[in-house]
Amino acid sequence: MAEITGITRGGTAWTPTFITALNQGTCIGCGRCFKVCPRNVFELVERSEDDAAYDEDEDNSMVMSLANVLDCIGCGSCGRVCPKQCHTHEALPLAV
Repeated sequence: MAEITGITRGGTAWTPTFITALNQGTCIGCGRCFKVCPRNVFELVERSEDDAAYDEDEDNSMVMSLANVLDCIGCGSCGRVCPKQCHTHEALPLAV
């Protein structure tokens, strides 16, 4: 099946890769992805006490979450700024 593609201003073909998952187990809650996202796809939430990375005495009580995943435009900025590579991106098929 054909993937969603676009053309840059320079005429080069481009295939956006949309966020499909975020690994909260490796997320450090730095907020870099939140800051670069132009579409408010992310939300910073409290890490659950059941999470293995949760430590009451540490500053890692917050973790990033996907809030509006359907608003992702596939730019990939979040994946490029993440120091822990928490994001999973995929090209999506063209809807018919």
